[in-house]
Amino acid sequence: MIGRPRPTSAEPEHLGWVCFAAQDWWYHSQAHSEFQLMRHLSLDRPVLVVNSIGMRMPLPKRSAQPFRRVGRKIRSVARLIRAPLPENPHFRVMSPMVLPFYGSRWLRALNARLIAAQVRMACAFLGIVRPVYFVTIPTAEPVLDFLPPGQVIFNRADKLSLFEEADGSYISDLEARLLQRSEHVVFASHALMDAERPAVGDRGHFIGHGVDLDHFAARGKEEEPEDLRSIPHPRVGFFGTLDELVDFDLIRRVALEIRHAQIVLVGPVRCSIGGLGELPNVHVLGFRSYDLIPTYGSGFDVAIMPWAQREWIQWCNPIKLKEYLALGLPVVSTPFPEVDWYRDVVQVGRTEDEFVACVRRALVSPGSCTERRQKVAGDSWASIAISVALLMSRPSDVHTPGAIRSAVPVDGALAGSGGA
Repeated sequence: MIGRPRPTSAEPEHLGWVCFAAQDWWYHSQAHSEFQLMRHLSLDRPVLVVNSIGMRMPLPKRSAQPFRRVGRKIRSVARLIRAPLPENPHFRVMSPMVLPFYGSRWLRALNARLIAAQVRMACAFLGIVRPVYFVTIPTAEPVLDFLPPGQVIFNRADKLSLFEEADGSYISDLEARLLQRSEHVVFASHALMDAERPAVGDRGHFIGHGVDLDHFAARGKEEEPEDLRSIPHPRVGFFGTLDELVDFDLIRRVALEIRHAQIVLVGPVRCSIGGLGELPNVHVLGFRSYDLIPTYGSGFDVAIMPWAQREWIQWCNPIKLKEYLALGLPVVSTPFPEVDWYRDVVQVGRTEDEFVACVRRALVSPGSCTERRQKVAGDSWASIAISVALLMSRPSDVHTPGAIRSAVPVDGALAGSGGA
């Protein structure tokens, strides 16, 4: 049963959430943190999810599949405001029309006004008079200046200024401004929170990531998809986007050195994978819907997290880790700070040799499924949503440009956020 974060008596009924997401609901994984949180928060308040307003114009030689991405964004905008979850009419999604201008200061300001006008109209339509702004994408920062006053919560899930396609210096500046202007900053990574503690003080709260425990319950063999059923065991699997964040050379090494294992990659391919799919024991299955992902994951013998060792991973806490553990899978990962909190249930390969050795070991001695599931048993998205709801300010504690307030003083993790 989904827990419902209840409003306090001091909160007016027209208080709702406006979420500036870093992803597009229609085309990206719906497992992302902002989507999961807003789905739960919308059980008691109207929610408007504003799909990603971008960090840089997709261009050839700089972006993967630029023309496809532009076309996809046009189709997303054309959907207007929709309620994609029939069981929850309070959850609405929109993609604002965005002008493809990122280089000029005055054109950026024009874009911010245009986006704000669309969001204001959507809020009026939904009856959200006093919004709480839940911001994941830094480019929403200038938009806030043209929106009605409201509390700002910065969802610090990643250091987006480090991503390859971002205009790093511009995004970094926006991140810094959000850290200053937000009433609360919620962190998914201990390392990132520790690094930015001087900037946010007691406005910073660790909430981590959750997992949909019901959705990622292990499935029986009778639910195994036909295309997976045709692949023999043992299976070393990965589900998620196959992009520049994944170390494809490392996957190749596993495939070549553990030839009896079948490498199963489930997810959209967003960059060159270097002919990896041509190896006889590598199976690139492509995109599968979020609903089907647990049926594929349940068929893995070992799950891998082969992240490319770049600076971005030092500040991340991939949701995939808890999804793998909820399925009871043995997990092998490349190193990053947040995974150290899970060393009792996750094997970490700090070099390519170590990673391959860990996969071999996990195939032979997988360990306890029950122990892995128990590790994340208290980390439902409902509990994380309750932690975020506790930060919702009272009517008088609303955001004004440049203000720094803390409506709820919290030390460390919020109640209900689960344990790492």
